Amino acid sequence: MLRTGFLYDPRFLLHVTGDDHPECPDRLRLIVENLERSGLLGQLMQIKAEKAKQHWIETVHHIRYIMRFEESCAFGMPSIDHDENRICYDSYDTAMLAVGGVLKAVDAVMEGEAANAFCAVRPPGHHAEFDRAMGFCYFNNVAIAARYLQEKWGVKRIGIVDFDVHHGNGTQHIFEKDNTVFYYSIHEHPSFSYPGTGREFDIGMGDGEGFTKNSPVLPGRGDTEYRKRLTDDLLPAMSAFQPQFLLLSSGFDAHVDDLMSGTNLSTEGYNFIFRLLVDLAVRFCGGRLVSVLEGGYHLDTLPILVSNHIKYLADLK
Repeated sequence: MLRTGFLYDPRFLLHVTGDDHPECPDRLRLIVENLERSGLLGQLMQIKAEKAKQHWIETVHHIRYIMRFEESCAFGMPSIDHDENRICYDSYDTAMLAVGGVLKAVDAVMEGEAANAFCAVRPPGHHAEFDRAMGFCYFNNVAIAARYLQEKWGVKRIGIVDFDVHHGNGTQHIFEKDNTVFYYSIHEHPSFSYPGTGREFDIGMGDGEGFTKNSPVLPGRGDTEYRKRLTDDLLPAMSAFQPQFLLLSSGFDAHVDDLMSGTNLSTEGYNFIFRLLVDLAVRFCGGRLVSVLEGGYHLDTLPILVSNHIKYLADLK
């Protein structure tokens, strides 16, 4: 029986953002410590990260932006494009390693070495645009993985499900004219949440019209609204699209304990999402799924939610 793959590399901790920044190295340290302490880590197939080749970054990001990011780190700049996008000397290499690690996870699933995979990476990626950093994100890990699946593995229809509490503006914009990638996002309503995008009328454009679906949730609606929107919006969309591979932008910041939002999703509410997405992958993709860490900033709750997510992936729940 194939095991769930787990991608982590201690070099992901070298992206230093400062003691006051929510996207900090402790996020990964605590995730891995919890997995080790529970014994779950030993039940997973370890995937080794390696830096992505620049060619794959260029499938999503403009070369001038890639060079600007690299130079900003090399020159010791404190941030790029906005003060919240903190960088250090190692940030560019860490971001390249995160992308490369996600691509190795994709390979492991496509080659039949792993049933599915979770990627404990940083920096996150779903806010990163074609030519600029946003929201703690520099390279769009999931978007690059989608192009990689298409170009290397010949996968024709890719579903991306983003359950971070913030809309993945970067991912939507990258694929909004593309009918080979279906982007679905459930997130706190943009009137109340960063980055202010992802409204229901955003459905893509041109050839991609109808291949973007947003389910904004008003503050305080929690589990009931998430269940309704996922059932009414996500399931019919994926049934119509018939994805051959599922990529997840997995954010854990919608939880009631996380101060990044007011959506009040409970731990059991997250478990519902995990069950649903594993079932979707089995139904449409032969179980082929790669989940990539995005947000989640409550350092006590994040490791528990990630562990639960992995248990559902590994059929241990």
